[in-house]
Amino acid sequence: MENGDRKKVIIIGAGPAGLAAGYKLLKEGKNAYEVIILEASNEIGGISKTIKYNGNRIDIGGHRFFTKSEEVQKFWNEIMPKQGKPAYDDKILQNDKKYEDGGPDPEKTDNVMLIRNRVSRIYYLKKFFDYPISLKFQTFKNMGLKNTIVSGFSYLKSLIIKKKEDSLENFYENRFGKKLYNMFFEKYTEKLWGRHPSEIDASWGAQRVKGVSIKAVIVDALKKVFHIKSKKVETSLIEQFSYPKYGPGQFYERVAEEFEKIGGKIYRGYAVCKINYDKNKIKSVECANGEIVSGDFLLSSMPIKDLIEAMDSKELDSDIKRIAVNLPYRDFITVGVLLKKINLKNQTQIKTINNIIPDNWVYVQDPDVRMCRFQVFNNWSPYMVKDVDKYIWIGLEYVCSENDDLWNKDDENFKNFAIDELVKMNIITKDDVLDSCIARVKKAYPAYFDTYNEIDKVINYLNEYDNLFCIGRNGQHRYNNMDHSILTGFVAVDKIINNDKDKTSLWNINTEKEYHEAKQ
Repeated sequence: MENGDRKKVIIIGAGPAGLAAGYKLLKEGKNAYEVIILEASNEIGGISKTIKYNGNRIDIGGHRFFTKSEEVQKFWNEIMPKQGKPAYDDKILQNDKKYEDGGPDPEKTDNVMLIRNRVSRIYYLKKFFDYPISLKFQTFKNMGLKNTIVSGFSYLKSLIIKKKEDSLENFYENRFGKKLYNMFFEKYTEKLWGRHPSEIDASWGAQRVKGVSIKAVIVDALKKVFHIKSKKVETSLIEQFSYPKYGPGQFYERVAEEFEKIGGKIYRGYAVCKINYDKNKIKSVECANGEIVSGDFLLSSMPIKDLIEAMDSKELDSDIKRIAVNLPYRDFITVGVLLKKINLKNQTQIKTINNIIPDNWVYVQDPDVRMCRFQVFNNWSPYMVKDVDKYIWIGLEYVCSENDDLWNKDDENFKNFAIDELVKMNIITKDDVLDSCIARVKKAYPAYFDTYNEIDKVINYLNEYDNLFCIGRNGQHRYNNMDHSILTGFVAVDKIINNDKDKTSLWNINTEKEYHEAKQ
């Protein structure tokens, strides 16, 4: 097919959704499409990029490569094969893992997906709790007798008196009872979203918590006691996940390379500021650098708020604009801290280098600090740390709103503030800090309050444009996991290839009613 006969596809954003869509379209489109990705920044991967600092690497938010989608798994395997030999820490610790037959050796090659153990816990009352909460003796011991008794009666009450699920608060209380909600969900959720759970739409809980509840935990515990096998255990989370040797950004940089090898184009520094359309067709996009790019299809992973602002014209309904402009987002700040040691002791049976705690990340429930969570990058991949034998490399995570008091702190003040919070929780001693850095991400989390309950009006409006497909976390204003974002790109491509204008299935991704990281 001659170049002039090919359909031109514009993709906004070189994150997981945009890159996956571009790659699939060129692989399956039978040379019928010319694909251009416009990336506002000079980096690849969106919020899944990896930050490099003095030989150490930061994964912004932590990205487990786990999926229930065969198509996404095939895509991951195609770009980056799973390890066939032990990684550095696997060898040192003599870890027993099932490696991929014929897979690459991470000690000899970089293009490799590691197999990692999943450990996530809650840090509360200066003690560790399982995440999600489990019915172990240690859980009751950590809570204390009084809290355990109150929690039990509170949960029984929630079984009898069900609240209308018109808020995230009621959603949690129906599943855990008021006491456990107060202990493990209320303050953390408020730190994360900047709003009390009573003000947040319940659909966020339906997406992220789903099948997890005390009832499900009890059923699971009883099945284990009586050795009853189950086809599906929603409360038992995955025990392992895949992870690129050098973090998620490495994977998406590889996708970008493969995309460009097969004819795709990525233009970095092309921030889209205006979208031109006529009736129900997108015609072209204008970039802040003055470039105008026309096309037959537009796949947008830019925030819906920004998309509607870029489409603003006399024809745009004022109500649609009001809803979109007021859609809320939360911004993200990570402080990387290099440590000689950490005060927390490894009291698990999991082996680690230098016997550090085994967690990938730890949820911080302490209401007296602003920190939401911290990651231990040593446990994501030993190759994320320049000297994994000597040092601990952690990421302190804060969620805020653009231009609030946290966001407006200058970098040095923020780093000191974050380190002081770790000292306050007795997690570290200040003398053990060797180095630190900071990374900021705008609009990392689409939020579920303010005009969110009217978002269907905006979705219906956007669906009127036959050649426009909204993909990715921000493109759909949905708190997607990484694989869900990739799936939105894949589904949009299927619709383009098949000339399918019904976008229902595209917007239905990540609406299944079970916990995403539950084993099947």
